[in-house]
Amino acid sequence: MSWLTQLLPAAVRLGFKPLKYFVDSVFRAKVVPVPGSVVYCDLWLMVEHSGIHVGDGQISNIVVDGLAESTVSLSGPASFTTKSQLGRKIYVSCDSDGAVGHSAVARRAASHLGERAFYGLVIKNCHQFSTRCVDVAGRAESASLLDRALSMLPDETWEPTMAVLKRAARDQLGATKWRLWDWSDDEQDDPPEPDWQAHEDHFRQLPLNAASIEQIRAELAAARDYEAEIADEVIPYPIRQRLRGFSRTLGDISERYEQVKGFLAACPGADFSHADLQAGSDEFAALAEHLRNNARIRELARQMGRGYISEQRKQQARVPQASRSEVHGTHRSDDLMRMLPSELLHLEDETLETLFYARLLEKNLLTYELSGTWLVNGETTETRRKRTGPVVACLDTSGSMHGAPILKAKALLLAIASILKQEDRSLHLLLFGSAGEIREFSMDGRNDAAGLLKFLQQGFGGGTDFESPLRRALEIIRRQADYLKADVLMISDGDCALSPEFASQLKIQKEVLDCSVYSVLCAGSRVEDGFSNEVVVL
Repeated sequence: MSWLTQLLPAAVRLGFKPLKYFVDSVFRAKVVPVPGSVVYCDLWLMVEHSGIHVGDGQISNIVVDGLAESTVSLSGPASFTTKSQLGRKIYVSCDSDGAVGHSAVARRAASHLGERAFYGLVIKNCHQFSTRCVDVAGRAESASLLDRALSMLPDETWEPTMAVLKRAARDQLGATKWRLWDWSDDEQDDPPEPDWQAHEDHFRQLPLNAASIEQIRAELAAARDYEAEIADEVIPYPIRQRLRGFSRTLGDISERYEQVKGFLAACPGADFSHADLQAGSDEFAALAEHLRNNARIRELARQMGRGYISEQRKQQARVPQASRSEVHGTHRSDDLMRMLPSELLHLEDETLETLFYARLLEKNLLTYELSGTWLVNGETTETRRKRTGPVVACLDTSGSMHGAPILKAKALLLAIASILKQEDRSLHLLLFGSAGEIREFSMDGRNDAAGLLKFLQQGFGGGTDFESPLRRALEIIRRQADYLKADVLMISDGDCALSPEFASQLKIQKEVLDCSVYSVLCAGSRVEDGFSNEVVVL
């Protein structure tokens, strides 16, 4: 097991930081910080810990020692890197000649020792402390709110305040490079060469969405900045080529996202990756246009698959409970605690006292009537009908479907697949051509829209036989218990031509299996075919 595999979880092992750390550890010159140098270590993928070197190997930094509380303390390199998940070496602010710092920065960092304060990941964190120490002119405190907001835009790191610190170190100390301090001089701490291809494949396989593309572009910016930083250094040519290849891959993903983001927005929850999209040669802009106008598609998906089960859902709620907290009138009872004062007058007279006890035994005393409700924390049970009916779709892939008809058909299937997945319903797809030409794909919890998109790249391109796919669709409904009350979706560019014998059998089987057949025409005009429950023209 490799050094990285032992030390890092998968989410941390794959990214630009491990690649950079390998190059910095093996191929770049090491440095020793001077008083006032900015230092930091990588904790994990997006987080660093920073401080100011004050001399004698000691670092002034914020140490979290309570719930959202911290103290400015001195730490040696070992304790400074205790929580590092990438490596024990420490990055130091440098220029082309070596480590840079300033005695005034060191003095300011030392002057804060012992201070306690609130600690936050974005505000009042270690990077802001280091930035205040570096900015000896007080620019960090006096900067306008707009300037500080602009300075927190992503730059060389995903963590905004780290970007501010690096910018301050560049402006105040001339830190144009960041090199490693190998304080332990332990050669065993040097990481082996990473699997460069695995790092690229990781980003190719990420689902493309707004969040992932932001991360990818931040990684790309960091990689490009790093290439510029080491441009004047002696780095082996193969290593430079691998760095360029990594940047090129992230750039390709970023460009591809711009090309297909309309299509991705029209397929919510599909989780297409760059690799998924590269496997297809579809015109994604045209697919996106068809998907935007899918009111009829959604209506079709709602109509098909008519199996239901009752589903009970329990949820916490404020439940009304009867109480006796409000006076609503008077009534007759034996409740002595709520008896009207006039009833007590009977006890003052020996003759009437017997009458009082008699009325008590008969529960006939005049008393206040109390009632009301109050809310308590409880649990309610809601019963609803959950739709379970799957869909068996038959897609015509004959030569006449080429062009706009097949794009409409694919858009229809992608939209229906998205709706069915949200409702936890299955889709079984049959691609068909001439007699006997059928390919099948079953989409359930184990198959996603990416698999469907890849499957749709196939086709036959010859003639058209409608009976084979319909016969197979009925067989699936009949033999698979999970497809009870499934419906059949026939997609073609023309009306289905069936022999009278098969049309008669189909009508009988529909009644026996209690299923419906919906025909969708991707070209032509609507014609009643005698066996479809509904014919729709896209």
